Amino acid sequence: MFDRAYRQRLEADLAQWEADGVITPATLAAVRVALPPLAPGINIAVVIAIVGGLLIAAAFLAFVAAHWMDIARLLRLAILLAGIAVAHGLGAWFAHADRPVLADLSASVGAIIFGAGVALVGQMYHLGGDFAGGMLLWAIGALAAAALTGSRGALAVALVAATIWSSMRVLEIPDVPHLAFVAFWLIAAALALVWNSRVAAHLVALAALPWWTATAIRPGFESSFVLADGAALLFGAGIALAATAWQRASSAGTVLSIYGAFSLAGVATLEVATANDLAGPAASQPFWAIACGVAGAILAFAASAATRRAGAALAGTAIALVLVAAALWTPPQAGEPWPTYAVELCAMLCLVVSGTLDDARPRIVAGWLGIAGVIAAITWAVKGSLLRRSMFLAAAGAVAVMLSLLLNRLVPRTQQ
Repeated sequence: MFDRAYRQRLEADLAQWEADGVITPATLAAVRVALPPLAPGINIAVVIAIVGGLLIAAAFLAFVAAHWMDIARLLRLAILLAGIAVAHGLGAWFAHADRPVLADLSASVGAIIFGAGVALVGQMYHLGGDFAGGMLLWAIGALAAAALTGSRGALAVALVAATIWSSMRVLEIPDVPHLAFVAFWLIAAALALVWNSRVAAHLVALAALPWWTATAIRPGFESSFVLADGAALLFGAGIALAATAWQRASSAGTVLSIYGAFSLAGVATLEVATANDLAGPAASQPFWAIACGVAGAILAFAASAATRRAGAALAGTAIALVLVAAALWTPPQAGEPWPTYAVELCAMLCLVVSGTLDDARPRIVAGWLGIAGVIAAITWAVKGSLLRRSMFLAAAGAVAVMLSLLLNRLVPRTQQ
């Protein structure tokens, strides 16, 4: 919570409040004493040490690989175990010396060496060619290292390995989602909550996107519909978590909602761009995906009801409109999907207004990017009349201007 950027803003605000006479110098001093000390930052020496550590790890792996066939099997295994032990030993030493960045780096290097060890041992003993299984073993080892050491880098290694494992398994399971990755992801999310780390929350949120993408691109699915359901669930769950009273869940939910908002904007653009190329209606999609999308909308509206904030309600409206847009266009059908275009524009407008009301800048940026993407997709689609598209955009712009004038009269200027 008390990160460096926040403290810089707070110091600037405190100095301004003191200059304006809002607080006394004694109050300013008391506030500064009450603030916890900042964690040591990353200076030039630490950066050079990080580069040096990575180079040493790369040299170790290259040396072992170059002489792999000349080394006895037991010695090979001993070298790999020694590399892991040395990396984590250095991590413990750096942690004791109050060097958290270098300690985290050492644990990350240990997790990488463990992954290399899994691959090399599998090759050495001619184990089965289950590459995905090897990635799972690597992911489990890296996750265990992250849980024991608190290393964000080891968590990143674990999530990358798990994502590769899941993407390979998705190709082998054509009809159902790869739920084993969901269980792994939930464990990683629990670690992020226990650590109360925004870095870990970003890693966990980012790891959800490849899973949904790999699930959506399978044959027989309309990718844009499944991606819309995934974006809706991420965004709605993030909004709901951010509305809780538990600070750790609220912080993690804010991060998750950022990725959900940008995903929703990207999906809206994709739906418009591919509206004329879809092969089937939204109802033909798997029930579990549709349920995820509906759950996302319900979570956002529930957060709005619990907090009585209009921003969360508009976020839920944006989610619902994106899902509705997928159901409006059911090809094969002649003509342009004008209702889909209109609903997607309304959804992105709701996203912008939601971010404005909640003072959530990433949500505002995502909404504006979504509006730009939807307009670009409408304008530059290959099929259809460009004249009719220009007329549609002009009519949509006129409606937006009239709505703005109406709101300008109804809403007091002090609330604008």
